[in-house]
Amino acid sequence: MKAYVLINIRTGEVRDVVRQMRRVEQVREVNMTFGPYDAVAVIESKDLNDLGNILAGAIQPIPGVEETLTCLAVEI
Repeated sequence: MKAYVLINIRTGEVRDVVRQMRRVEQVREVNMTFGPYDAVAVIESKDLNDLGNILAGAIQPIPGVEETLTCLAVEI
């Protein structure tokens, strides 16, 4: 399962958060962005429960992460 996670980050902490996110095993890619969100990450998980555990246990607790919006990818 693939998901795109849009992330709002506290001012001045974007680089630190992006560096820490790159250490999360299931994060395939993470980039700083311009616009309403500060970064976007591509996450691979085995199922929805695993995705929830990754978000709640590895991404949202990173200091500086203020808000996340998860978009599930669907292949057509």
